[in-house]
Amino acid sequence: YAVYKVLRECGLPPHIIQFLPADGPVFGDAVTSSEHLAGINFTGSVPTFKRLWKQVAQNLDIYRTFPRLAGECGGKNFHFVHTSADVQSVVMGTIRSAFEYGGQKCSACSRMYVPDSLWPQIRQQLLDVHKSIKVGDPVEDFSTFFSAVIDDKSFARISRWLNHAKTSPNLSIIAGGNCDDRKGYFVEPTIVETKDPQDPIMSEEIFGPVLSVYVYPDKKYREVLQLIDRTSPYALTGAVFAHDKKVIDEAAKVLRNAAGNYYVNDKSTGSVVAQQPFGGARASGESPFASESL
Repeated sequence: YAVYKVLRECGLPPHIIQFLPADGPVFGDAVTSSEHLAGINFTGSVPTFKRLWKQVAQNLDIYRTFPRLAGECGGKNFHFVHTSADVQSVVMGTIRSAFEYGGQKCSACSRMYVPDSLWPQIRQQLLDVHKSIKVGDPVEDFSTFFSAVIDDKSFARISRWLNHAKTSPNLSIIAGGNCDDRKGYFVEPTIVETKDPQDPIMSEEIFGPVLSVYVYPDKKYREVLQLIDRTSPYALTGAVFAHDKKVIDEAAKVLRNAAGNYYVNDKSTGSVVAQQPFGGARASGESPFASESL
């Protein structure tokens, strides 16, 4: 609302942007029942987008035009690391992608696949950087890396995943893992190592500062590429870290449907507004009529 007011005071004409706070289902029911509905550009959960899509289909005969639907429903974004990768680039890119904004970005890295020969180096460097990450109030301290997560629902969801990581025999927390809602909804940046690449923590969206890592045998990177493609229903962003050009080309072919925004030797976040398209496929969202950009 503050941004909206600033825009109006700067000269934005009225009726260009409508600021209308409302309960989600109430708003959805209202707009999909209007004969004047022309389109929906949605960002949110898969169940909500499916509900809107069904409502539009059921009400198709009342509309004056065919509504256009574009949806972006999150992701379970990956970093794939090959033995030829630069370790420092992997570490710094992953830390930023996984933990900037408290991991509350649809494009944030939340699962990483690391060859066992590089894991000792990457693990140690991740832990070294993790120690310097400051969580707190960025208004009072500009050195703060990120603050509280957005609300109590988000905090509760992330807390459940942290409890899962603490109780599952396949998972071990190697950094972070704590949270506190006594004053704000604070969650520590958390790194989890998994023995099972199919554990739900590797496939379901968390939307918080939780990074899960699967360590694979060096020679099985081809199987891991296939694993990445089939593990999660989402296909929003992903990154491959490698200097071997043959591996880069191979990964691009195998993972072509696993990410809409695909990066090589760069983190899975950071699309430049108005300079590159942004979007995904599968459960991350798509539209038969219009493409979405961020």
